[in-house]
Amino acid sequence: MERFDRLTATALPWPQVNCDTDQIIPARYLQKLRSEDFGAFLFAGLRFDRHGAEIPDFPLNQPAYRSARIVVAGRNFGSGSSREHAVWALHDYGFRVAIAPSFGDIFFNNSLKNGLLPVVLPEDVVQGVIARLLEAPGTELTVDLPAQEVILPDGSSQSFAVDPFAKECLVNGLDELGYTLSLSNAIDAFEERYKEF
Repeated sequence: MERFDRLTATALPWPQVNCDTDQIIPARYLQKLRSEDFGAFLFAGLRFDRHGAEIPDFPLNQPAYRSARIVVAGRNFGSGSSREHAVWALHDYGFRVAIAPSFGDIFFNNSLKNGLLPVVLPEDVVQGVIARLLEAPGTELTVDLPAQEVILPDGSSQSFAVDPFAKECLVNGLDELGYTLSLSNAIDAFEERYKEF
């Protein structure tokens, strides 16, 4: 997993409330292998017409947002089914952070395990940021994970909470298996001490 420290990047405004995982990645792509680029299927039902051509007014098809790595969304982002593929699609497209007033519970946990940082901020703050992003497409935000703060377009900052274990894994670029393997010396020492029992 890629390390996450501090990111300054273009932010995509997604004002919709209750954006569910079927909108993030339609069910017809769920049978694909994880080795495929799920970013190609991100918002496929909204981003492309039935012939596969880009819909010009869809945000990710506009030059200002094509390179976005942060999504700022309405409340309950990632609700609906538990498909991990929704996180894969966002991550594979290039998103590293999702900011919203609230998230679907399973989506939130899947994000932390797959290198996408979910950041919960107060709704009034999120709505203000979305309004700014809509007014000035291409605006950047900075997310500092070690400091646990988001630097907003006006220069102010908002702190956010993150589970300490998830933070350690993200900062060090480790998934749960990688974290366990990083403790292999301690595990070997423990097994050596208790070999005779």
